[in-house]
Parts: sequence; structure tokens; C-alpha cells
Amino acid sequence: KVAIVGVPKTIDNDIGLIDRSFGFKTCIEQARKAIECARVEAASAPNGVCVVKLMGRDSGFIATHAVLSSRDVDLCLIPEVPMITEGPTSVYRHLRNVVRTKGSAVVVVAEGACQESLENTNQKDPSGNKVYADVGSWLKRQIQANFTKHSMECNIRYIDPSYIIRSVPANADDSEYCTLLAQAAVHGAMSGFAAFSAGLVNNRTVMIPITMIGETSPRKQNIGRVWARVVASTGQPF
Repeated sequence: KVAIVGVPKTIDNDIGLIDRSFGFKTCIEQARKAIECARVEAASAPNGVCVVKLMGRDSGFIATHAVLSSRDVDLCLIPEVPMITEGPTSVYRHLRNVVRTKGSAVVVVAEGACQESLENTNQKDPSGNKVYADVGSWLKRQIQANFTKHSMECNIRYIDPSYIIRSVPANADDSEYCTLLAQAAVHGAMSGFAAFSAGLVNNRTVMIPITMIGETSPRKQNIGRVWARVVASTGQPF
């Protein structure tokens, strides 16, 4: 007999039921470093704006937690929250106000954000996932055009640290977590169980039927208290 078991593998942290997927803490740690570099880059030019694109196809877990970890971001855009471009809560108006006040601004955008405003690529990757248009390059152009429209100088930069973040060794927290998951998976298989995934739920290592994982994934970032903390940190209007 062959026992089929799994572990929660995705950097986006969008697997249902579990507390987090392995690699997520390392990802946040490295994303924060990219944001720190973006802040220095933005502040080094008159009316500097730096856009940082982070991973997150359908959820904003990486973007929101990196922003909360950094507390150095002025605007965060995620797939779960529509981007407002007109009126008093416009993202562009907010950025212009930030630049007038602080002299520079940092924007963090999840790769799956704002896709409703981008051209459909009509392509799929080898895994069958829809290929998204590059929101970072698009957002850079939109911000530049809006500042020009309002006769404001804007020295804008774009950073995509995705592959740098993916390639770093796991930190101590994720290394320990991987050990717990591996031991739980092997222990379950050797005990006669199959078709389950090891995972952390309420900080306890458990075995979850793979069908339940499929039914609850991908999950979305809860637009509640966590998002309220992001808005309080960035000062953005939504």
C-alpha cells in the first residue's frame, strides 16, 4: 500500500484551515528588507515614490503582514480590496498628499491586486493558473501619469523582489515548522492514515483530510481587524 500525505506548500499563505504555510514567516522577513530599501530609494529623490510588488496571486497575506512588520509603507493594495481611483478616497490623491507632506512615499502591491483594471492576458502557466498582467509596471505608469496630470514632479521607482525572497534559506522559525510538519506527516502515514495534510491549527500540529483543504482553499485575507491595522499604519483612506 502507498499512503498519500501532504504538507501545506504555498508562499502565499492562502491554504484554508491552517494557521500558516511553511516559508511564510521567512517571506515576510525578506519582504520587510525590500520595503526598507524602497524607503531609502524613495527618500533619495525629490518627490520620490517607490512601488514594491510582493507575491500574492489571490490573497494579500504577504503584503498586509509585510506592511505591518515594516510600518514604513504609505499605501497597500491587495486583491481583496478594490482600488479606488476617483474622489476623496482615491489612492492617487492620497499619494500626492503623502508626497507633499513627507517628500516621498512607498507603495506595496500584491501581484494579484487591481487585475480588474488590467488587460486580460488570456494565458495560463504550466500548472493551469491564469497568468496575471504585471500590476507593478502598470501601477508605476498610472502614478506617474496622475502626478503629471496634477503638475507634480514624481521620481518613481519599481522593485520586484519576488525571486530574491523565494531563494533565501528558511529562517529559524520556518525551519522548526518544517521539521514539525515532516514528522507529523511521516507519523500519520506510519500509523495507517492517508489522504491527509499535516498542518498547524490553533498552534497544534494536526492531520487534515486533503478534501477539506481543497474545499477551503484558496482562502482570502480577512478584511477585518488585520486590514484595519494596515490602514492605521499607512494612513490610506480605505
